[in-house]
Amino acid sequence: MAQSLLFLKKNYFIMKKILFLFITLTTHFTFSQSNTEVYVFDIAPAYEGLELLNARNISNNEGYDNQPSFISNETLVFAGNNDGQTDISEYNLTSKLQRWVNQKTEGGEYSPQKFPSNDDVAAVRLDKDGLQRLYRYSSKTGTSSEIIKDLQVAYFAFYNDNKMLATVLDGDKMDLVLINLVSKTADTLFYNAGRSLQKVPKTNSISYSLVNEEGNLDLYLLDMNSYESFFICELPIGIQDCVWINDTQILVGSGNKLYLYDTLGEAEWTRVASLEEYGIKNITRMAISPNEKKLALVAEIN
Repeated sequence: MAQSLLFLKKNYFIMKKILFLFITLTTHFTFSQSNTEVYVFDIAPAYEGLELLNARNISNNEGYDNQPSFISNETLVFAGNNDGQTDISEYNLTSKLQRWVNQKTEGGEYSPQKFPSNDDVAAVRLDKDGLQRLYRYSSKTGTSSEIIKDLQVAYFAFYNDNKMLATVLDGDKMDLVLINLVSKTADTLFYNAGRSLQKVPKTNSISYSLVNEEGNLDLYLLDMNSYESFFICELPIGIQDCVWINDTQILVGSGNKLYLYDTLGEAEWTRVASLEEYGIKNITRMAISPNEKKLALVAEIN
């Protein structure tokens, strides 16, 4: 990752010349209710890309199942359809047991993630009156408490127990905000941000995206110690979601295909896998297990 900013900017202009046949970019600030499923695959490097094995549909549920996040190598949480309401679903890959984490509320719970050093879960609650806030849910009782007052959090990523990055609603756009969880304060870093926030494995950085002059998304790294930002690449046209499968390689989904960008390799997106045989289409959000051996993704089925 130790590339100079000049080299990264050079890569940026190379990226501008690469054409992709992807869907038109549409940014959603709230959580659209589509019929999606959460899949988990075992992953391993392969000669011609990425090998995906042992496919599992862990939601297997009508309605909206989305936004997976690993809380261990064998357990995930995701936003799941619970009799018409979106709640926090926890699924264990070993036991194949599922449970609902939160006590039912008047709203829906989205984008669940485990706190870094304990078993409680944070999630965005969207109430029926449109109020959108970030809450903490006890892993033992399912009760909730607001994490930071009067902040319309849309998406977020923990750095540690003390701070996180979040995108916050600002009219018809989103701002990138640094939240101090101890002082309960928020500082706006950038405007017109995208929804994908990812802690980069084994580093001190979180990646974020900003809308560029062409209406596409540029991906950056923010060093959470120095707060310096570094340009990485432009995401393929129409793509909002990405995941770091290790500290140098980024994965995105388009249709039923997966594409990889290697920050230490050529400045291009390379197709590494097709999920056509599983009847999967419209891949969006993804998550990687802590040991980097499992990939969760959200998709529709034919």
